[in-house]
Amino acid sequence: MTYSLWLLVHLAGVIVWVGGMFFAHFALRPAAAMLAPPERLRLLADALGRFFLWVSIAITAILASGVALIMLFAAGGARLGWHIHAMTGAGLLMMAIFAHIRFAPFRRLRRAVADADWAAGARAMAQIRALVLTNLVLGALTTAVVFLGRGWT
Repeated sequence: MTYSLWLLVHLAGVIVWVGGMFFAHFALRPAAAMLAPPERLRLLADALGRFFLWVSIAITAILASGVALIMLFAAGGARLGWHIHAMTGAGLLMMAIFAHIRFAPFRRLRRAVADADWAAGARAMAQIRALVLTNLVLGALTTAVVFLGRGWT
């Protein structure tokens, strides 16, 4: 039962994060394009601020549950398959990319919105969009590797 509970926490965190990136990239951003730059950038800055809070919670859950699963399932990592190592590495890379998004271009976006500098806001948003797409692709590939990799171990 403990394993299943930790796995649920892990998957819930992944669903919030990767699903949220999919929504933001393929639904929110295109819908916001109909707005004028001031309204669009204000909306995106506010929505991303709320989303990033949930991503921070999801990352905490993913890290805690990942460590617990490794300790419970694989004797502290001694018996992990290559796909789990790949998932761990990709997850850590995704977390680093998220931290960069949150503390560099997102900070510039919020500052640009506060200063009504729509050109700077658009540049920051373009960088956020590219990095979110990178993380979305990494998240999708990681999900595929971890589930398909089970059959290759």
